[in-house]
Amino acid sequence: MSGPGRYHLLLTSGGRPVQHGWWSVEVIARDKFRRWVGEYGGMPGARVTLADEGTAGVLAAWPEQS
Repeated sequence: MSGPGRYHLLLTSGGRPVQHGWWSVEVIARDKFRRWVGEYGGMPGARVTLADEGTAGVLAAWPEQS
């Protein structure tokens, strides 16, 4: 696969992007998602989203929207 990867992880705070990363392997991207929630979950207004750019779908989001 060329390019940055299929799985995009995005950390926002107050609706503004703070950090992001790309991975080609879903298992690694999901592990990073869990780590980012643990590391940055205490940041005011934090939101972590893992998206599959191949299907344009959201695989995981924290905190979960009700």
